[in-house]
Amino acid sequence: MKASLLLIGLLSAGVVFAGPPAPHKDGIESKNYKWNAEGGEKMEALQKKGNVKNGEEVYEICGACHLPSGAGRADGTFPQLAGQHSTVLIKQMADIRSGERDNPTMYPFASTLTDPQELADAAAYIQSLCIPLEHGKYEGSDAALMIAKGKELYEKECLECHGKTGEGNKDKFYPVIAGQHYKYLLRQMTEIRDGKRRNANPDMVKIIKKYDDQQLIAISAYQSSMVMPGAMCKPKAAKKK
Repeated sequence: MKASLLLIGLLSAGVVFAGPPAPHKDGIESKNYKWNAEGGEKMEALQKKGNVKNGEEVYEICGACHLPSGAGRADGTFPQLAGQHSTVLIKQMADIRSGERDNPTMYPFASTLTDPQELADAAAYIQSLCIPLEHGKYEGSDAALMIAKGKELYEKECLECHGKTGEGNKDKFYPVIAGQHYKYLLRQMTEIRDGKRRNANPDMVKIIKKYDDQQLIAISAYQSSMVMPGAMCKPKAAKKK
């Protein structure tokens, strides 16, 4: 309730949020860049035990964009978060808050989290949500062909990190990609390839920078078709009033 009241109050008052911090100079192209540097708020949050109940309240402000279910938007504007590894969520939120990752849309909301414990709580709650089966997928007339091509590329160079069913790796900060929206996946991979996502994993940059647009479309088409057994669900029916 606290988070929802805060969001309503901020929006109704017409509050102008402070801009995000200036991007750090040590981005992916810098020799000084460290993808997962030790120390700071991120490490504090990772060392704390997240409280799922508290995290549900903290998440209310996030649900305005990412939806209460954590499903995000099929058009790729907001990613599916449900079921994502808490480590990945903490890293990305901390990076946005510190200026390591440029995301001016999310920054005002991420900045409302008060301390590392709230980061850990929100991440624990989001991780506990089941991943929606219904999400944005590639819908071209050549879908079967593109998915087949994407599967071949994925199994050659993506599977080792992101897993056979898109489960990622919590300990290594590799995200879950099963259930993610096709358009979001394509946008992120394109930005990583083109050097526009500064907190990208350098190992992934090395792999992805050689792919052309059609190959990225194929990989995204396949990734968005992936299903994690036991972790994905159909949306619950709306409660009758």
